[in-house]
Amino acid sequence: MPGVEVRVEGLTKSFGRANIWSDVTLTLPPGEVSVLLGPSGTGKSVFLKSLIGLLKPEKGSIVIHDTDLVRCSENRLYEIRKLFGVLFQDGALFGSMNLYDNIAFPLREHTKKSESEIRDIVAEKMDMVGLKGDEKKLPGEISGGMRKRAGLARALVLDPEIILFDEPDSGLDPVRTAYLNQLIIDLNAQTDATFLIVTHDINTAQTVPDNIGMLYRKHLAMFGPREVLLTSEDPVVAQFLNGRRQGPIGMSEEKDTAQAAREMAEVDELSGLPPIKPQLDATAGLPERKAVARRQKRVAEMMHTLPPAAQEAIRRSQAESGQAAQQPARQQAAGAAPYGRPDAPPADAPTQSIPRVQDAPLGQPTPPQNLQHNPPQNPTGRAPGGPSSGPGRHRFR
Repeated sequence: MPGVEVRVEGLTKSFGRANIWSDVTLTLPPGEVSVLLGPSGTGKSVFLKSLIGLLKPEKGSIVIHDTDLVRCSENRLYEIRKLFGVLFQDGALFGSMNLYDNIAFPLREHTKKSESEIRDIVAEKMDMVGLKGDEKKLPGEISGGMRKRAGLARALVLDPEIILFDEPDSGLDPVRTAYLNQLIIDLNAQTDATFLIVTHDINTAQTVPDNIGMLYRKHLAMFGPREVLLTSEDPVVAQFLNGRRQGPIGMSEEKDTAQAAREMAEVDELSGLPPIKPQLDATAGLPERKAVARRQKRVAEMMHTLPPAAQEAIRRSQAESGQAAQQPARQQAAGAAPYGRPDAPPADAPTQSIPRVQDAPLGQPTPPQNLQHNPPQNPTGRAPGGPSSGPGRHRFR
């Protein structure tokens, strides 16, 4: 059964006289990965805090399981919050607690489980994110990537149906961000929970989500399936998703009309829509993501409402995805994932668990990749530059 649907209607939030956003209406489809984008200062993190009841909007509703979180009682809100797992920007770990106690904290606070049960759950979640063996380390003794994963393990211990990620790539280099993106996709394949990610990373927005939304000028500019947003001709959406300087968004969020018009003329000279980047697949050995089929069905139903250029770009992307699915596993992984995968997992590799993330010890550099076009012979048969110990093995800090 997929995760919970989150229905937001007419949501408005202000701080005193400063309006953050108004009349935000969207539905997070159950079991799918959604991304929320927008220029800095548009209230993306405020939106996440409103979803879990930490901030109270002035107008609108947030409906989960027929309960409006804006108007429900404190007791009911407390119960609904147990459906959520949240990964904050910096992990939000308790500095005086080791990783084990940090991750066990929600279980001790919200359940009556015995310490032996808690120990088993914590071990399972730490293994999921590649932190097995690091239970006794303090947050100050580990890298930023490890703190992110510890925060993610803590968000998973109550088996939430909705998981919120507040800029999970903040402070990570592009390589670690790519591994984290793959981990998010693998988690969704394993849990079929509803995910919402706030991010500024364009590659994440183009390759991870099933749905994309964008906040701009105190309103929700657009929200819908990834194919629709990635082929949108809306100037704001197209500028942001393609990382262009030309467009309505400026250094102070909004440009003057004349400058925007001049730059849009430059964009109009470009031919056609950019190709749609393929979405990341779950790592080999994990269940197929059910969210993909649900999203593709919605896209097919609304295809006739899209501009001809968008329809053509979507059909071309679907055809390319179909061709990739017929290629050998190594070729498909190299074209759709941020790292190569071996042809087959070793005999001792897990087949039904989320792949572990492994870090080199602090102070010891990771061996450099071979970047030559003609790599040396590889007697192991593994894909060049791929993981060293099984399908989807992650290494990021």
